[in-house]
Amino acid sequence: MKEKILASLKRLNIEEYTLNITTYKSAQMFFIKKSLDTKRAENTVTYNVNVFRKFEKDGKEMKGNSSVYIYNGMTDDEIDTALNRAYLAASFVCNPTYELMECTENKFTTMESDLFNYTIEECCEKTAEALFAADNRSDVFINSAEVFAYDTNVEIITSTGIDSGYNKRTITGEFVAQCKEPQDVETYKDFKYYTLDTEALKSKVSKTLEYTLDRAKAKEAPKAGKYRVILSDNYVSDIFEYYNGRSQASYIYAKYSTFEIGQNVQALNADGEYTEIKGDKISMTLIPTEPLSEEGIWQKERVLLDNGELKTYQGGLRFSRYLGIEPTGYYGCTKVNAGSMSVEDMKKKPYLWVVNFSDFQMDDFTGHFGGEIRLAFLYDGEKVTPVTGGSINGSILDTQTNIILSKEIQREANFTGPYAICFEDVPVAGV
Repeated sequence: MKEKILASLKRLNIEEYTLNITTYKSAQMFFIKKSLDTKRAENTVTYNVNVFRKFEKDGKEMKGNSSVYIYNGMTDDEIDTALNRAYLAASFVCNPTYELMECTENKFTTMESDLFNYTIEECCEKTAEALFAADNRSDVFINSAEVFAYDTNVEIITSTGIDSGYNKRTITGEFVAQCKEPQDVETYKDFKYYTLDTEALKSKVSKTLEYTLDRAKAKEAPKAGKYRVILSDNYVSDIFEYYNGRSQASYIYAKYSTFEIGQNVQALNADGEYTEIKGDKISMTLIPTEPLSEEGIWQKERVLLDNGELKTYQGGLRFSRYLGIEPTGYYGCTKVNAGSMSVEDMKKKPYLWVVNFSDFQMDDFTGHFGGEIRLAFLYDGEKVTPVTGGSINGSILDTQTNIILSKEIQREANFTGPYAICFEDVPVAGV
């Protein structure tokens, strides 16, 4: 099929293109409680072609693009028709022209992971074993779960001479914890790893079971006011998406973001003025989740923030070309340095520790974050009470100079960094 697509591109005189060929092999397990309900395996290949077209509009050079999927079994005529339609559609996309990624080297690489020590079926089974290791209680339990192990091969071919690829493995899944007394509640969690991190999964399940039991006991919402708020687990990585998003080349080019290289972006307040950082200074590193972007950009680790100072912009080819900067590709993982305080020390003063939201949002455009509280622990200086209801409405611009990061570290596929983060004076809507 690859040769048929390349032949069609040549036959149609489409001079600029990228062809992404992705082969997925997966092992899948579906559980009802601890019983295996279904076991499946899949092997699929997808062909995605992105065609580019140069043209002029109002005396300016433009380059439009349009992508289309080609499927196994399509005839030459069907491939020609699909690519022709995409090439026509590209003429209606009026972007200023830019050059595609040049070929620097061609190679195929395998991402390092202990998942390659096993078959994908064994990876799936070992993950399932870890998932149910902590499910040994009668008052709270896993009522359903899904586990997937993927082996992914990607080949990227471009009109500029790139013909490279990579192989990686991934573990993903989800589970639902349930507690029926004193009220029937459920907690949904998903997970994703690039290594066989069974201990991290066991810890996630154990905490989720405990939180589900606490949620069943929680009845009241916190009182409205400002709180010293602690967030943990995946909500910490959500917070750092502010810096990830605001450093995107697309945001910079469109002037949605005022971030500048060399600027201490953590010290900026809502008025655009600099203030002293009294909390922990943030250092972030961009970690590639694949070595090669879909545009043919070889990706590497890059420092994003160093003690609050912006060190790089990140982005795809088009907006990087417009800005005249090195294209980096888009990064799916960030690493944040550990902080100065243990979680136990964070909890020595009154706090509202939110461990589960109905829907948590971090708006990287405005800096606002918040969501409806599903479960939190309120410490008033004397006792800890589980609470539910109400919502948080904070702003990173109002709080980033005073944040405290935990010494403890969490590891997920998209984030390695502090387990918890503490904010001062966050508005909470309650009773």
